[in-house]
Amino acid sequence: MKRSTFVKGTLITSVAASLLVSQLAYSDTVRLRMHTFYGTEMDEIAADLRERVKESSDGSLRIQFFRGGELVDSSQFVNAVSRGTIDIAHGVGSYWPGQVSIGTIEAGLPGAWVSTDEARDVFTDQGLDELIAEAYEEQGVKLIGRGYGSDYGLLTSEPVSSLEDLKSMRIRATSSIATVLEKFDIPTTFLPAEELYVGLSTGVIDGAVYGGPVEYEQLKLNEVAKYYTDINLLNPGWIETALINPSTWEKMSEEQQQIITTEIDRYLEDIHQWLEEGNQKIIDEGALFEFATLPAEDSRKLAEAALPIWEEEAEKSERNAQAVEILINNATQQGRLSE
Repeated sequence: MKRSTFVKGTLITSVAASLLVSQLAYSDTVRLRMHTFYGTEMDEIAADLRERVKESSDGSLRIQFFRGGELVDSSQFVNAVSRGTIDIAHGVGSYWPGQVSIGTIEAGLPGAWVSTDEARDVFTDQGLDELIAEAYEEQGVKLIGRGYGSDYGLLTSEPVSSLEDLKSMRIRATSSIATVLEKFDIPTTFLPAEELYVGLSTGVIDGAVYGGPVEYEQLKLNEVAKYYTDINLLNPGWIETALINPSTWEKMSEEQQQIITTEIDRYLEDIHQWLEEGNQKIIDEGALFEFATLPAEDSRKLAEAALPIWEEEAEKSERNAQAVEILINNATQQGRLSE
């Protein structure tokens, strides 16, 4: 009896201890430093994300949010996540093409897609995201989310009626768009979003291809430039990427991982819808900007000039070649390229 009582007591103690350890492990708060390339315009959406993650995880997951430029430069997101300086990054692949060569393709090659539904299909159903995830894994980061931007027009301090007008201007653009513009002797440079206001107000740049009307309004660029021109080259004009540090990811339980991916997906979709609705409202009101569209012939020239960029990107690696093949097959199926 004594031995039986001892064994029984030992088992009860062991089970209780195991339960206690399990509860303590789950109750440890995982604090995640998340950095976006956006500024204050996304504060409300970011606050919703933080609250949902906290509630869904019973407080075991907490997000500390950083806006564009607050902790690290957007172009350094991949390195920062890999080193653990930040845990989660929300950016655009064209900010780091020197680190992840497929990033330019990921962000959106000119002419690659013309609707959000088409872009979603290319990434999720035609295998593009699988190739991209492999590339990020090689850089020590994990792909956990995909966002779809919105309108991608040209904002300038002077009106634009043709490509010829742009030859006397310096335009801020990411690498792929810059390559197209430079084929028409249009000077380009790159500035992060947080520097666009100063760049336009001081004449460092004369225009920018960055986003749609709502983003330009949120950055208060309507105070220094009011001419918005639709260049009819890519929509969505950029594709957003969410990355996480692998060590941070592995420390979380499967349930916590699911919470993060689910809520990051919702966060990215909320941003997309906010952009779409905001752009249309500003266009309908017509008060902040003067709207124009590049002549169809000029848009056609831009599209034709973009095709060699696809070939150049394909030559950078076997993975890039596979990605471009996906784009070519899709564009052919959509009727934008001949077989």
